[in-house]
Amino acid sequence: MIPLDLILETPKVLLRPIEEKDEADFLALAKQDEEMWEYFTLNLGDVPQLKQWMEMAFADKNAGTRRPFTIIDKASMRVAGSSSIGNIAYHDLRFEIGWSWLGKDFRSTGINRHAKNAMMRYGFEELNFERVEFKTDVLNARARQGLRNVGGIEEGILRSHMKMWNNRRRTSIYYSVLKDEWAGLKDTIFRDIEPIPQS
Repeated sequence: MIPLDLILETPKVLLRPIEEKDEADFLALAKQDEEMWEYFTLNLGDVPQLKQWMEMAFADKNAGTRRPFTIIDKASMRVAGSSSIGNIAYHDLRFEIGWSWLGKDFRSTGINRHAKNAMMRYGFEELNFERVEFKTDVLNARARQGLRNVGGIEEGILRSHMKMWNNRRRTSIYYSVLKDEWAGLKDTIFRDIEPIPQS
């Protein structure tokens, strides 16, 4: 079982469990760039929707299906955003990395790559899982490129898959990394990230 208090880190980022007190930092980040919520299921710049998102994160954690993290930029010790290990399937040896977003100042800084590395490393090396998967809005070109940048292989499209906060029906696209691909990724795109044992 994945511990409820799991902490992951790399030299650049710390991923710790989301706490109620993070709401103020999340809201400040979310309001910096309202346009980024076009591809997110909820608009976290809106207080009621942010509260709903956090309640869902805690509920999923309590149900054992998700571990939601607050991402801390270690250089500044500021909250940078959030991501989760979710849709955990112990029998099938897989989980999804998702629910991911970063504040405007933390994009294109390597934080996303480091956060994904920490979660993938945990999945493949600590849990010995066979598959890590990701999904995003098929229209979100930035996110799709980000998933390719961490080794994600495009798999398929789920049409009219999710309801968005603005009532648009989102078509989702899935990516994955498999266990037998992980060693190659560590030696190439992640070769500069020194591992730090998880807490």
